[in-house]
Amino acid sequence: MKYIGAHVKTTGGVENAPLNAHNIGAKAFGLFTKNQRQWVARPLEQSQIKTFRDNCERLGYEPFQILPHDSYLINLGHPEKQALEKSRAAFIDEMQRCEALGLDRLNFHPGSHLNLADEEACLRTIAESVNIALGKSRGVIAVIENTAGQGTNLGHTFEQIKFIIDHIEDKDRAGVCLDTAHSYSAGYDIKSGEGYEKTFSEFDRIIGFGYLKGMHFNDSKKPFGSRVDRHDLIGEGTLGKDVFIRLVNDSRLDGIPLILETPDPEMWEKEIAFLYGSLKKI
Repeated sequence: MKYIGAHVKTTGGVENAPLNAHNIGAKAFGLFTKNQRQWVARPLEQSQIKTFRDNCERLGYEPFQILPHDSYLINLGHPEKQALEKSRAAFIDEMQRCEALGLDRLNFHPGSHLNLADEEACLRTIAESVNIALGKSRGVIAVIENTAGQGTNLGHTFEQIKFIIDHIEDKDRAGVCLDTAHSYSAGYDIKSGEGYEKTFSEFDRIIGFGYLKGMHFNDSKKPFGSRVDRHDLIGEGTLGKDVFIRLVNDSRLDGIPLILETPDPEMWEKEIAFLYGSLKKI
């Protein structure tokens, strides 16, 4: 079964996320458990936690249908000690917030070397950061999102993601989220039928579908291999609609949250309806 949704707003409190998802016909959703552009947030109140859990249960959202995202400020591979410690503390807090809400995964961008360290050193630092966070939380999978490779961001190749996973001690709590726009911009041709099959064959060979814990569905404003991260509405970017029809009919993507991060929230209900309406059309 396909679980398609969007990264919904939490205006008024995290407990409103399930309501916002339900209102657009989503069977999955993403969210920020705190303001994504602030380092520190007030702890979640017990009333918020209870209401969030109650709303999820009432509306039929189980943890595997929900893909939280951490703060954009966090860089788990930061080459400078003070900034790294700040990022690690924020990531641990995010993992613990997910744990409190009863969520079983947290999506994150791996990190950036900022031209101050070599790639392998940065990847090792990212894995060490994850190990620390896993040791200070329970039951939450650290889900590595592939990147477009913009600037000095790492995680834009399957080999880099595999390196991180190889250095995570508890591999049962390691996972991957593939972003369609990031993949295409990073040089993975998921647009053509042949390129699609080659990309997912490489993913399975290098990383393994067992690690796939979610996907972000985004068209791309930028061309193939641009290494630039710019999302577009489904069917209006350089990827086009066909790849998304292929994705929703791919049985390998059953049972994980498929989350829209397209740039116009007013279009999410229509995009979700299009994706569900595209089942078995290839």
